[in-house]
Amino acid sequence: MTVPRTFEALVAEAASASVEGWDFSWFEGRATEQRPSWGYARAMGERLARAAAALDIQTGGGEVLASAPKMPPVMVATEGWPPNVARATALLRPRGAVVVAAPEDAPLPFADGAFDLVTSRHPVSTHWAEIARVLSPGGTYFSQQVGPASVFELVEHFLGPQPEAVRDARHPHRARAAAEAAGLDVVGLRAERLRVEFLDIGAVVHFLRKVIWMVPGFTVERYRPQLRSLHERIEAEGPFVAHSTRFLVEARKPGPRE
Repeated sequence: MTVPRTFEALVAEAASASVEGWDFSWFEGRATEQRPSWGYARAMGERLARAAAALDIQTGGGEVLASAPKMPPVMVATEGWPPNVARATALLRPRGAVVVAAPEDAPLPFADGAFDLVTSRHPVSTHWAEIARVLSPGGTYFSQQVGPASVFELVEHFLGPQPEAVRDARHPHRARAAAEAAGLDVVGLRAERLRVEFLDIGAVVHFLRKVIWMVPGFTVERYRPQLRSLHERIEAEGPFVAHSTRFLVEARKPGPRE
């Protein structure tokens, strides 16, 4: 018979685990997340194979980009967090990709019209005007993004009920409006709501340390009472269920005669 691990042991283990990159293998056996039906990595890889020059924004540790079977002749990625810059460079340089350290809130350090494809998976924010600027005429932006009120069952356990403006902030309709305001034509927009299960409190701690914008300023000590109450709930009722939201957007920069 397996002896249940204590709250303190689970929290301590998760608090000491590395959160670099976008490798989520630590969650195996501890949390599950339903995946969107469209298969972003595969679809991204198909587009990269046809591109001449591509840019991947906020690449994290480069894991998603590195999954592409074929890189274009010119492949550049940006990342703002120094540990991830080093990790992505080590992973992507052997594939011929250049990683540029660039803050998420700064203008992209590239010339106008430099890329015929720009991609991003789960960007913290999308700077549509900059994306439109660096795209060549006829070029495409392809991105999977976090949708509105994603995993808010968990967020609101720690922060309490959130105002409607916060819950609706990442709605795909807002992305469409922002893309069009930047001069892009939205040629595809899909959204899905997906089931997430946290099997123990360690998975919750690791998730909130890794996805830092969910509960800004999260630390174990600051939120210990909420963590303990959630641990007791999981022990009594089973996995904590939440729902993530994702949307897939594809936008095109009009060509010179359009």
